[in-house]
Amino acid sequence: MTAPRKPQVALTSKAAPFVIRAERAGDVAMREALLDACFGETRHGRTCQRLRDGRAPAAGLALSAMREGKLVGTVRLWHVSAGGRPALVLGPLAVDPACRELGIGAALMRQALAAARARGHDAVILLGDAPYYARFGFSTEKTAELSLPGPFERDRLLAIEFTDGALDGAIGMIVPTGPPLPKRRSVRAPEAHAA
Repeated sequence: MTAPRKPQVALTSKAAPFVIRAERAGDVAMREALLDACFGETRHGRTCQRLRDGRAPAAGLALSAMREGKLVGTVRLWHVSAGGRPALVLGPLAVDPACRELGIGAALMRQALAAARARGHDAVILLGDAPYYARFGFSTEKTAELSLPGPFERDRLLAIEFTDGALDGAIGMIVPTGPPLPKRRSVRAPEAHAA
């Protein structure tokens, strides 16, 4: 008697794997296009953007999700002072709308938080949807006395502590503290010499 054959399952393009790696210089144009697609052209005017403008992300905490050679997700973390307490602010987290059912956003979050913890950071703050971020440990418990440099919804200001008490007593404005972006050196064309 012959054993029944298992049906073969055809893999769809949605089953294609993705990989998360450190952001590279070549990712910048793709990242910016993805952020525009996800958040629109007005994203530069958002409140949390004020914490990122002119600053470099925290070392080792800019991640890209790649699938079939295309950037399909991104997350970055930035140094801030949260009412005098050192912390990181996370964002933006973005995933290509065509890939949202693949778990890329959750994988980026887990890897970013693990990397931040491994690098010795004590707390991460973000502005986002509480039901989504609660599964990663974020809550409003430590953010009630913190403010952002612009309008925001209080119930969307969330934090997670890796070190108990890292945000205890944090009161006041969240301000950027990370290193400024390196200034681009302009290259001047050689001057023509009169003959």
